[in-house]
Amino acid sequence: MEERCPVSLPPISRFPVPELADLPEDIRARILAVQEKSGFVPNVFWVLARRPDEFRAFFAYHDALMDKPSNLSKAEREMIVVATSNANQCQYCVIAHGAILRIRAKNPLIADQVAINYRKADLSPRQKAMLDFAMKVALEAYAVGDADFAALGAHGFTEEDVWDIAAIAAFFAMSNRLANVTGMRPNDEFYTLGRS
Repeated sequence: MEERCPVSLPPISRFPVPELADLPEDIRARILAVQEKSGFVPNVFWVLARRPDEFRAFFAYHDALMDKPSNLSKAEREMIVVATSNANQCQYCVIAHGAILRIRAKNPLIADQVAINYRKADLSPRQKAMLDFAMKVALEAYAVGDADFAALGAHGFTEEDVWDIAAIAAFFAMSNRLANVTGMRPNDEFYTLGRS
């Protein structure tokens, strides 16, 4: 019987990834805190750490959008990321944020539904209106107009909610492009999180 060589995984980025010991203390501390909380370090931290100032700015804006008190639930914010990331063909963000969505929604099915076709997902009309707008921001923001604000208002979204939806879609459109350019590989751990 012939032995097979183990399959080696592709690198997590097209760009060099720094060693933990070589990183500034604040970035090293953040990475270690994430590792302690989740049991692994999402590859986005390693890939972005090669440029410390951009790492800090990226995660500061990420946290301001995704962790603040808002009329959008944390699961709804993740829905925006998953739907728009799929439209931007970003494997990393669909897989990583799909895992977070499953956990935050306490629903093992929702991330796949939202990624494939949110219009047929088990979502409320309000959530579908939110995602319609997020997709418009991600793909054709130049076409956003008063009718979009009126449609969201009809579902109870405030002006601040509209800003949040737009900012999340816009931020992750940028993130999707960086992930695609760098060839960022999703961690294997993300594929199974929140499925059982």
